[in-house]
Amino acid sequence: MAAKNKKKFSVRRVLFNVVAILVISAAALAGHLYTRYQRFADAPIAGLVQATQIDVPIGANLPAIVGLLDARGLQPGNPYFWRLLARELGVAGKLHAGEYALDAGMTPRALLKKMAAGEVVQHKFTIVEGWTFAQLHAALAQDAGLQQSLVGVDDAELMRRLGDTDLSPEGVFLPETYSYVKGMSDFDVLRRAREAMRKALDKLWAERAADTQLKSPYEALILASIVEKETGRAEERPQIARVFLSRLKLGMKLQTDPSVIYGMGTGYNGNIRRSDLTTDTPYNTYTRAGLPPTPIALPGKAALAAVIHPADTEALYFVARGNGSHEFSATLEAHNRAVARYQLNRQLHRQ
Repeated sequence: MAAKNKKKFSVRRVLFNVVAILVISAAALAGHLYTRYQRFADAPIAGLVQATQIDVPIGANLPAIVGLLDARGLQPGNPYFWRLLARELGVAGKLHAGEYALDAGMTPRALLKKMAAGEVVQHKFTIVEGWTFAQLHAALAQDAGLQQSLVGVDDAELMRRLGDTDLSPEGVFLPETYSYVKGMSDFDVLRRAREAMRKALDKLWAERAADTQLKSPYEALILASIVEKETGRAEERPQIARVFLSRLKLGMKLQTDPSVIYGMGTGYNGNIRRSDLTTDTPYNTYTRAGLPPTPIALPGKAALAAVIHPADTEALYFVARGNGSHEFSATLEAHNRAVARYQLNRQLHRQ
């Protein structure tokens, strides 16, 4: 009987030892795997030694994203660890499609957080003050990051899509830097720039003086485009705006060369001749009184503000000094002296 009990005890002891060994082994394995997992989650992605990008398509799941990393020549590691990390972060099934920047040294944890937050790459497109719409259109067409949706679309159709069927596209887009993400189109940028111009102009128009010579926000836009082209010096814009506003009040012709040049179109070769000043076009402000029919360029906020808040000056004339600035005069006699002083050798005089 004692021998039988002793044998049962031995069996139990063996079983206990086996179970203990299995438990210890499992615990050791679990600890090892946990250590590896933590190292995976918070260590730089292997092979990511310089910045790169991945483009995650709509509907891509986590294994597909790991595959994109592998296709980039990286070593993303155990796919199971990626799934475990996504569950830990609570982002499983919540990763956004888009273009993502991968900085050197980025960890899997940081990448999943970025994708869950939708922190996609932001591209930038700058509309330059003083551009014509043709220049803006060409720049959009050359931007490789934008989808090109306006090929073959004429100006009238573009403005119809923007809801401005009665307007020319010239001058109606606000010069600024616009951020966009991959998948956005040239039209998306124009729509935002059009809305930005509308808001900027409406805000300034509400601040106009009661006795302004301008009859509408669009007239303010036209004059601002002329001011934009007449000078690159911000401090001169209110003075030039006042000159033109005073001329409108007195019924004088604006006589502004940039408007004449715009009306010449492709006929302008870099030089403006006396005959150009006498050749009538809708934009020739030497032959026609008042404002031209449309803006001649894209005015920035400073030029818009200048025509709404012009300088307090009696000047009716200005002439370029040759250094980017202008000499302003209140009388024709003083202007003629300034012309002789600064542009004696020029054939064309600005009046």
